[in-house]
Amino acid sequence: MLDIAAELHHWCEQERDFAVATVVAVSGSAPRQPGAALAVDGAGEAVGSVSGGCVEGAVYELCREAMESGRSVVQRFGYSDEDAFAVGLTCGGVIDILVTPVRAGTGAYAMYAEAVAAAADGRAVALTRVVEGPEQLMGGAMYVPAAGEVSGTLGGSAALDETAAAESRALLDAGRTATVETGTEGGAPGAGGRAGAGEGDPMCGPSVTLLVESSAPPPRMLVFGAIDFASALARTGAFLGYRVTVCDARPVFATAARFPDADEVVVEWPHRYLDSQELDGRTVVCVLTHDVKFDVPLLERALRLPIAYVGAMGSRRTHLARLEQLREEGVGEDELARLHSPIGLDLGARTPEETALSIAAEIVAVRHGGTGTPLTGAHIPIHR
Repeated sequence: MLDIAAELHHWCEQERDFAVATVVAVSGSAPRQPGAALAVDGAGEAVGSVSGGCVEGAVYELCREAMESGRSVVQRFGYSDEDAFAVGLTCGGVIDILVTPVRAGTGAYAMYAEAVAAAADGRAVALTRVVEGPEQLMGGAMYVPAAGEVSGTLGGSAALDETAAAESRALLDAGRTATVETGTEGGAPGAGGRAGAGEGDPMCGPSVTLLVESSAPPPRMLVFGAIDFASALARTGAFLGYRVTVCDARPVFATAARFPDADEVVVEWPHRYLDSQELDGRTVVCVLTHDVKFDVPLLERALRLPIAYVGAMGSRRTHLARLEQLREEGVGEDELARLHSPIGLDLGARTPEETALSIAAEIVAVRHGGTGTPLTGAHIPIHR
């Protein structure tokens, strides 16, 4: 539900009752991923989406029913071979939906209001809810900020809340939304608290499945080299939701006027700027400088960082020469294997805009495990 935090924050400010339906699990081909949400208020107004249209009507009715009953429910929707027009996903997938009523004046309402306010403000937060487990825990929820005190409770033991908070912060650090399995008495990973723990495990109690939704600041795209290709890539990166920085040591080229789509333009030696930043596992680095004195010290550092993507522009001859220079600087083969160079997918790109599309396509493919293969005639999943 954090993907519609801005709208829900507005509702909470008005103290509206509402119910929210959240995708908690997906199998097969499905248009929305865990965390996608649809909310319906007491007047019937709806925001968000859980399926891109396939089952919205049925989920809308589930939300209205949940507001009436005050109970959380989990409902599965899938494709029916017997009736292609029945309520279900005609794309062939299966999704599980958690529907939760949120009523004004309750402690849970205050917790949800705090969570959506933080997410709407761009702060890093996680919202953790019980999606499967003992009946008395259904509807339990916790708001977990990146730092500070946790709000709410899952309704079980203190150990369960402690385990949930630790797992939530780990996923929040990675900017991921996922399900976690533990026991009603908590339990660290590998101690019987994850998948495989038997019903009634004496260490952890009955199994509990949690959905941890993470809402983190936008991932970063660092573009080095203030050239025309960088301007097009900054525009494309912003469109994809990245916070884009363009960095170049040459002040005559690195100006805000030349890169209006970048969030910031920095005049600094690239490797020094990289050294000064705190980066996470979602960060992408695109090196477009075409200059050894910039490229080599920058890539030497970037390839050793736990970031999502490192790409460098240049011809195949330039790439081979660059590899040898990096080896001379002590960069290992495993680290060199992380380098995407020449940067981008083979789209036949010529213009800066086409080249930016090629680079962005490769970043998306690396991020989601795509192959870059045309979907026409390919027997590969469309949605992963």
